[in-house]
Amino acid sequence: MALWILLLGACRNDGPPAAITGASQEGEAGYIAENKRASHVEAGDIDNYTLRHQLKTRSTGSGVYHQLLRDLPGDTARPGQWAVVHFRMELLNGKVCSASAKGEPERFLIEMDDVESGLHEGIQHLSPGDSAILILSSHRAYGLIGDLDQVPMRSTIVYHIGLVALEDPDR
Repeated sequence: MALWILLLGACRNDGPPAAITGASQEGEAGYIAENKRASHVEAGDIDNYTLRHQLKTRSTGSGVYHQLLRDLPGDTARPGQWAVVHFRMELLNGKVCSASAKGEPERFLIEMDDVESGLHEGIQHLSPGDSAILILSSHRAYGLIGDLDQVPMRSTIVYHIGLVALEDPDR
């Protein structure tokens, strides 16, 4: 009987704790402070990576960094086009997470397919034949939880990417 009384008392619905709902000012300020700290650490990691690899990346201001390795004349990619790419995606430590198969490029619809938001933005700096290094900060890649397989939580992603072709959607 005492167990039932304990269980019933535990099931009271007083609502979730304030920290979960964000109702607590201290809780919210703590989350903001932690996110700022994590962003600062990640920016330092990206700076260290670019120094170590002697890259001269340009930031878009949104968490995407790019450096063209081969820059050919032509129209850059735009939303609604199919991007046909060869790529290797890795973490800052060099661990390869995925890559296109040799001789078999992959395609995605710019601004419409389910790929990292930073990839949608970064590809729009390339024209067919270009190759680049794209560095996507975690919030422009797989975010707080990663991909639950190869990409750990809060991971910065590095793409070595070549834009093979652009195709209009009606093709």
